[in-house]
Order: sequence, then structure tokens, then C-alpha cells
Amino acid sequence: MNLKQQIQNYKPYNKQEEKDKEQMLKYIDTFTDVLTRENTKCHFTASNWIVNKERTKVIMAYHNIYQSYSWLGGHNDGDQDFKHVAYREVKEESGVEHVKLLSDDIFSLEILTVNGHIKHGVYVPAHLHLNLTYVFEADRNDPVFVKEDENSAVNWFTKQEAIEKSSEEWFRTHIYNKLNEKLELLDQKK
Repeated sequence: MNLKQQIQNYKPYNKQEEKDKEQMLKYIDTFTDVLTRENTKCHFTASNWIVNKERTKVIMAYHNIYQSYSWLGGHNDGDQDFKHVAYREVKEESGVEHVKLLSDDIFSLEILTVNGHIKHGVYVPAHLHLNLTYVFEADRNDPVFVKEDENSAVNWFTKQEAIEKSSEEWFRTHIYNKLNEKLELLDQKK
């Protein structure tokens, strides 16, 4: 199934997801390069909500650019396999080896604003991340490591602590709370 079909088939959880889904579909129809950073207005990314087996803890990394604890994720850079991108980012940003995808479906979607910033000595203008989120389970006994060019800490937190550790109000209120709520619903379906 191609990207457009995956997003069309996605059932929004709330108004934010409903509106962001509509906008993502418009961007897919408008731009031919939404899978690469060559599109400096908007491009796709994949993020992860990574929980332990008991669903009581979440992995967060302290991202240097945002100066905040945040979920893990990254750019597609042309890769159309979002689950592959999400999995790659788990390993690259945390070092966790033993992870499994809890659902093949998109767990969440959101359009995120990114302020202009310097990365590797180059200015990156403000743009949008068209983000698809996946939920993973990881082994808490796996060692974690810092990816120094991106983050300065990687830790497990309770679901509530994960929200509190973020200094980004929008993420705390509209994203991380939502992900925790959806995780509860996912567990109820088991």
C-alpha cells in the first residue's frame, strides 16, 4: 500500500489528527518531493512511542536542537517504508537492540512545526514535519547510548514523567498525552 493509501485508510483519533490527515493528503498531491528534505516547506518523518513490556515506561531522548526530552524519530530521506525508518531511528538514537513493532498500522499522525535552527553548521529554515508515529515495545534491560550529534541523554520514564520532562508545551498537551491515551486503548484491544 502506498503512502497516500495508508494515510487515507488511517482513522483519526481526534480533531488534530483529522485536520492534519487532510493537510497531509493535500501536501502529497501538491509536492512530488515530500519524502525528502529537498522539500524545504514540508517533508515526512517517522517517530516512535517506545514502551516497555508492562507499558509503564517510555524511552525519551534529550534532543540538543530542541533543548527538551522528546520521542525518537527522524527523516525519511526518500525511504517509503515508514516502519523501517522508525525502527532505524530507535536503534540510531537510543542503541536499543531488542524492539518489536506492536502494530503494523500507523499509531498516530501529526503535523509538527520546526523552527529555523543550525544543524552541523548549516542553517535549516523553519518548516513542517509531516509525521507518522509507530508504537514499539523495547527491552528495558537493553543498554542505551547517547547519539552525541543529536542528543545528550536517553532515559526511561514513566508515561507521566515523559510528558513532564518535555519543555515543549504543544508536545506535552497535544502529542504525548494523546499517545499515552492511545496506548491505553491499544492495550484494551488485546
